Amino acid sequence: MRQVLPDLWETATDNPFPGLTTHAYLWTSDRNALFYSVASDAEFADLEKLGGVDDQYLSHHDEAGPMLGRIEDRFGATLHAPAPEVGRIGRYARVDIALAERYVDDNGVEVIPTPGHTPGSTCYLVPGDDGLRYLFTGDTLYLGESGEWTAGYLPSFSNAHTLAESLRLLATLTVDVVISSAYAGDSAVNHIVAQEWPDHIDQALTGLSAAQR
Repeated sequence: MRQVLPDLWETATDNPFPGLTTHAYLWTSDRNALFYSVASDAEFADLEKLGGVDDQYLSHHDEAGPMLGRIEDRFGATLHAPAPEVGRIGRYARVDIALAERYVDDNGVEVIPTPGHTPGSTCYLVPGDDGLRYLFTGDTLYLGESGEWTAGYLPSFSNAHTLAESLRLLATLTVDVVISSAYAGDSAVNHIVAQEWPDHIDQALTGLSAAQR
């Protein structure tokens, strides 16, 4: 695992599809939280050294798979997942906390439902080290290979109108670091200049509008 911020560790690269890269991220706090999911149990020894996994947060059902059950068995992690997608995610592990509304949980994680990429897509705003605010966006928003901010719109199953509304909600947040799940550029971890954040969202909205033509 690679340390990307003082309290954040990135797992090894997974390439689920050509040109697409994903990682999971361990936030080391009072209770260690894993965002997204790992590709194999090769990370388990390193996760153990860092204190294990107390909670796991999924952004949407694409992150579900057999490793959810392995993480639950090894670490006893509490699984947080979007309520609209519990049926699909629950095939692999018990969902302990189904997320249906915006709130701040006992770990200080702000749960922000952002449907559009999938019906249950959810982002998480986390109080990171030195007062930085980390926004885990899943596939709702990412920095593409071209260097442009991109909405996670797939015509086969995404809802463009709902996704646009979710992006506008994200624009109202104060964000210092954005950490997507899948990405196509150099890294999923991107530091944000505060005054540029609304422009990043506008860029994604413009791209989303073009993708529908």
